[in-house]
Amino acid sequence: MDIFLEIVTNPDGYAYTHTQNRMWRKTRKPNPGTTCVGVDPNRNWDAGFGGAGASGYACSETYRGPRAHSESEVSSIVDFVRSHGNIKAFVSIHSYSQMLLYPYGYTRQPVPEQPELHALAKKAITELASLYGTRYTYGSIIDTIYQASGGTIDWTYNQGIKYSYTFELRDTGRYGFVLPADQIIPTAQETWLALMVIMEHAKDNMY
Repeated sequence: MDIFLEIVTNPDGYAYTHTQNRMWRKTRKPNPGTTCVGVDPNRNWDAGFGGAGASGYACSETYRGPRAHSESEVSSIVDFVRSHGNIKAFVSIHSYSQMLLYPYGYTRQPVPEQPELHALAKKAITELASLYGTRYTYGSIIDTIYQASGGTIDWTYNQGIKYSYTFELRDTGRYGFVLPADQIIPTAQETWLALMVIMEHAKDNMY
């Protein structure tokens, strides 16, 4: 299989975290009519866009943007997925909370493959825990963390990519978004084990 890695999906926002605001979340595009800048890229996808769990207020941390895929950071991934046409698994990696999530976030209606996605998530987090004992919870986004509309993996799932998952990496709140540097490599090592489970399952259960 081919594995595509997009290391930084919000480069302007990432640069801003190193120069101005360590906790910056959104993009950096100006919003007309307000001094508040940026859109939450994980509320900007055309999957329940504009629904509960996203804000229409430009100053909000979860501002959805003026329309679905309005942000170049999002539309570039949309274009890649659509032009490729043969992606079988899509994994979005975030922090924090130690969770492995699958669709949906914008509706409580379970996806048709929920039993398979749930079992695979359990297998992946069990393998993850085998290295350092890190415990993850798992389930659909809306049932496990909160309702969120316009999210990445809801869109990829709706494009026919069955194995769409989101990791929320270490920890559960002691350090939150400011995880100590000495946990970076252990986090990567254990997460890789879970990713391997998902990739091997996708390879062995081609659709």
